[in-house]
Amino acid sequence: MTFLDRLVDNCERYADKVALEFLEADGSSGRGVTYGQLEEAVRKTMAYLQEKGVKKGDRVALQLPKGLPFILLHLAVMRLEAISLPLNPGYPPRELRYFLEDAAVELFFADAAAAVTVAPLPDEMESLEEVVPVKSTDSFLAQVVTYEAARQPLPRDPDATCLMIYTSGTTGRPKGAQLSYGNLTANLDALHEAWGWLAEDRILHVLPIFHVHGLIVALHGALNAGATALLLPAFEAEVALEAMEKEQCTVFMAVPTIHRRLVEAANAGEVDLSHMRLLTSGSDRLPDDLFAQFQETFGHTLLERYGMSETGMLISNPLNGERRVGSVGLPLPGVEARIVDPETEAPLPDGEVGAVQVRGANVCKGYWRRPEKTAEAFTEDGWLRTGDLGLREPDGYFTLKGRSKDLVISGGYNVYPPEVELVLAGHPGVDASAVIGCPDPEWGERVTAVIIPEAAGTLNAEEIIAFCRERLVNYKVPRRVVFVDRFPRNALGKVQKARLREQVCEE
Repeated sequence: MTFLDRLVDNCERYADKVALEFLEADGSSGRGVTYGQLEEAVRKTMAYLQEKGVKKGDRVALQLPKGLPFILLHLAVMRLEAISLPLNPGYPPRELRYFLEDAAVELFFADAAAAVTVAPLPDEMESLEEVVPVKSTDSFLAQVVTYEAARQPLPRDPDATCLMIYTSGTTGRPKGAQLSYGNLTANLDALHEAWGWLAEDRILHVLPIFHVHGLIVALHGALNAGATALLLPAFEAEVALEAMEKEQCTVFMAVPTIHRRLVEAANAGEVDLSHMRLLTSGSDRLPDDLFAQFQETFGHTLLERYGMSETGMLISNPLNGERRVGSVGLPLPGVEARIVDPETEAPLPDGEVGAVQVRGANVCKGYWRRPEKTAEAFTEDGWLRTGDLGLREPDGYFTLKGRSKDLVISGGYNVYPPEVELVLAGHPGVDASAVIGCPDPEWGERVTAVIIPEAAGTLNAEEIIAFCRERLVNYKVPRRVVFVDRFPRNALGKVQKARLREQVCEE
C-alpha cells in the first residue's frame, strides 16, 4: 500500500471531515475542503490533465502560490504516474529556465501574475508543450469542475518516480532528486510511527509547499494520517500563535528562524499552547539558546530532526524520550545511519567525527539524467554520502558537526555557494568571489559574498545585491557584501573558506 492508496482510503473513511483549510493572511477561517471533496477534485483534475495529454513519466512543473490548485495538480500528477516538479514561485526567469530545460518539462503551470514572462518558452524549448496560467483558486476550479472524475487505477510500481526535487552540488548545477512512490511511503510510514500521527491531529502549516519540509513532511504527513491541515499563506509570528490557540492545533513544524520569531513575538507570553502535542524543528541546526528559550516561553520542548531533499526525514529526536539539545536524535524506523572516515569510508567508532552516510527505503533512486552524480553520491553497497559531518554517541544519538560542502542554510533554505558565485562571475566589475555563511541570530546563517573587485573603489554592496536580486531567488541573495584584496588560498590555489569565515564573520 502506497501513500496514495492510504489517502484514497482516508478520503472514503473521513469523507465529511475537513482535510484542508486555507486560512486568511490574518489567521481567520477561509476555504475548507473535506476529504470527500478532495478526492472528487483530484479525480476531476486528473481528467483535466489527461485532456492536456499528460501521460506516465511526463514531468509537470508547478510554480504556483501555496493554495488548492497546487495541491490538486500535485496529487493528480502523481495519480497519473507522471512526475510532479514543484518550483519556488520566487525563481526569476534565468533560474526557472534551467529547471524546465534540465527536467525536459512537458507541461508548466505558472501563477498568472508571472505567466507573461514565461509565455514564450514553448516556442524556445523543445520539450515544453504548454504554459498554463493559473489566475486564482476559483478560476482553476471553474475549469476542472466541468470534467467527469477520472477512474484511473492507482499506481502500482513502488520504484517509479513520482516527485522530483532539485538540489545542488559542489558544481553549482542543480540536480533533480528522483523520489519514488516507495520512497515517499517509506518515509511517511517511519514518521507516522516515530511522531505518533493521529487522525485527530490539526497541524498549523506555515511552510512553503514546494520544499520537502512543507510538502512531504507536513502536508503529506497530515493527509497520510487523515488529519486536518490548516494552511497559512505566509508566516507572521503573532498570527501563527493566535491561530494555534484559536484552532486548537496539535502539531506545528518549522525552521529555527520561525521558532525564534515565535519566541520574540509580542503575544508570546499570552497564548495557551497546552493543547499542542508535537512541535518540530528542522532544515537547519537549532541553536542551543533557542532550544531553552522556546521551552521557557511556551512550556514545550522542540523536537529536532534531520533530513535531506534526497531522502525526506532520516533521524529524529524521540516523541517519548530525551530530546537532546544539540543532537538530531536517533535514526527513524527503517533508516540506517553511520559515521565513516571521509577518506577511506571505513566505519568510525562512537564519539569520532566523520562523514554521515545513510541507507533505507526512503532514499531516492538517484539524480535525473545524472548517472555520474548518482555514482558519486552512493557507495557500491547503497549508502548515500550526505556531505555532512557528524558523530554518533554511544547511546545512538547523532550530532551534526558541519557540512563538508560549505553549504549555507539561511532561514531553513539551502544555499549552495557555487550557484551564487556563478551569478557574481557575470558582473563585469567582479574579478573573483567566494560565498560563505556567517552566523546570524535570526536566519541561522547569513549569505555573505566576499568579492575581489576588478578595480578598487569601483563597486558598492548595494549594486552587487541588486545585481543578484535580479538573477536569484530572494533567499540566495547575499545579505552582506565584503570587498577584499585577496583570498586565503592553499598550496593548490583553492580558496580556504574556513579561514575566510574566520576573517569575515568575526568582523
